Amino acid sequence: MKTLTNLFARFDRLDTSINRWLVINSIVILRVCLGLVFLGFGFLKFFPGLSPIEDLATRTTVMLTLGQVRGHAAMDLVAGLECIIGLCFISGRLMRVGVWLMAAQMIGAMSPLLFFPGELFPGPFHGPTLAAQYIIKDIILIAAGMVLTSTWTGALLVVEETSLASSLGKRLPKVYRPIQPVTTTA
Repeated sequence: MKTLTNLFARFDRLDTSINRWLVINSIVILRVCLGLVFLGFGFLKFFPGLSPIEDLATRTTVMLTLGQVRGHAAMDLVAGLECIIGLCFISGRLMRVGVWLMAAQMIGAMSPLLFFPGELFPGPFHGPTLAAQYIIKDIILIAAGMVLTSTWTGALLVVEETSLASSLGKRLPKVYRPIQPVTTTA
């Protein structure tokens, strides 16, 4: 029994150490990974035929620019935008610019769901095509961008060490804790 208790205590220390490391590093890792995704997918769009979403992205860009940007220039616009976003995130510089550009890009990226629903959800049961799934997965990119945006004003992850055993039965804690307002006396 003592061996089992010892083993559990060691695992608890390991768990706490991993949690501490994640709190310290996860936002930077998320930022760089998100940047790599944007840079990689953006770079593909510069080369005709490499992006599986090329036709749909081109048609959407034509619609969103009211026909002012057509053909491969539409893909170059999307590609350039995604590469700039990626570089902002990877470098950690101009993050506000990167996040605002990402917001605009995500509106464009999700637009085909409104513009081409019959094409993206065909058939009798309206199951999503591979292109629709490609677009829908962008919600995770939006969520990651929201997490990064929360760090603009100094939001921080804080290590609150608790034992593994004490946390097993608990639900996830509420992350948002409002700052107590400062009261002034006249």
